[in-house]
Amino acid sequence: MSTYNKSTTDLSFLHHPMPWQSLNTFDWLWSLIISSGVVLVYWLYGAYMDGFELAILAIATPALIALGWFWKSFRLYTLIVLALSLLALFLYDSSRTQADTNFFLKYLLSSQSAIMWMSTLFVMATFTYFLGLFTSHEVILKTATYLTWSAVVMGLTGLILRWYESYLIDPSFGHIPVSNLYEVFILFCILTGLLYLYYEQQYQQRSLGGFVLLVISAAVGFLLWYSFERGANKILPLVPALQSYWMKIHVPANFIGYGSFALAAMVGIAYLLKQNAEQHKPNGLLASALPSLDMMDDLSYKAIALGFAFFTVATILGAMWAAEAWGGYWSWDPKETWALIVWLNYAAWLHFRFSKGWRGTAMAWWAILGLLITLFAFLGVNMFLSGLHSYGQL
Repeated sequence: MSTYNKSTTDLSFLHHPMPWQSLNTFDWLWSLIISSGVVLVYWLYGAYMDGFELAILAIATPALIALGWFWKSFRLYTLIVLALSLLALFLYDSSRTQADTNFFLKYLLSSQSAIMWMSTLFVMATFTYFLGLFTSHEVILKTATYLTWSAVVMGLTGLILRWYESYLIDPSFGHIPVSNLYEVFILFCILTGLLYLYYEQQYQQRSLGGFVLLVISAAVGFLLWYSFERGANKILPLVPALQSYWMKIHVPANFIGYGSFALAAMVGIAYLLKQNAEQHKPNGLLASALPSLDMMDDLSYKAIALGFAFFTVATILGAMWAAEAWGGYWSWDPKETWALIVWLNYAAWLHFRFSKGWRGTAMAWWAILGLLITLFAFLGVNMFLSGLHSYGQL
């Protein structure tokens, strides 16, 4: 009898509802929209896709559906970006002209216009978050959140349209817009903004927005300088080393890692400011307005864990790309060497968190140092070193 009861207990999970049984009508509608969109893409462009691109499309479909189930706000975000992109494509097709001859394309929906809007909105959101923090005004903080959502909408719309415009200029130029520093800085702004918005909702805490968006605003500053000073916004054909399907997955995975590491570092700065305020001005603004130290410590850990996972995948994909492009998985090129340093740094961070229970001040400082290491690996190597990745130089 006891054996029977044990078996019954072991199989009790069979009586629990499965994850899909808790989905509502809107969840299934979301699945239908994504599936229909993928079918339409395949119908229109399937003949131009190779096997690898079809595999990416097949994997992306359930991933998008699951992400929409898990994060409800992502659904509305995706639909708005889709609507704006389709509107822009309609304007391009109906006018048969360049963007500078159509009012909406010129000032709102061309790739360059949308990216400029993204830049403006991110800077506005940064100031608004800090204004809300210093005034403790919830309406101002909510406004900052809406500005951030608007920024990531315009940023992704701009990247999608840049992809389309590359084919309009010359079909041989056409490529996914993650091929140079200008394009990946836009991607960094979008992904870091989305990661922050997700954690903002998860923790129901807006007071960290100004700190996280500071690093995005810094990226926007570089983006604007790079565009106006170097003309980096021009769409050019890909160099041979980048004409690979690996770029479509290696670069986005890398920048989810970079965005996560940047978020953790900026939260680390807020942690140190809060800690100092509690010691010297326990009744001051920062001590009362910023989240608890435990919450920020937990957020930094989750961001680094997520970033490390994606950066690990990106590093493996990069090695496979290198094997195809240069005949070897690893060549100790400066970019590869510094990518390994970044990986080892965050592997050690997580190791000491798990095995030694390290947390608090030391880990906050380490997260900040980690961002500096990552920044050099991403940008400094391009500026000061040369190697197989020299096509990414400033």
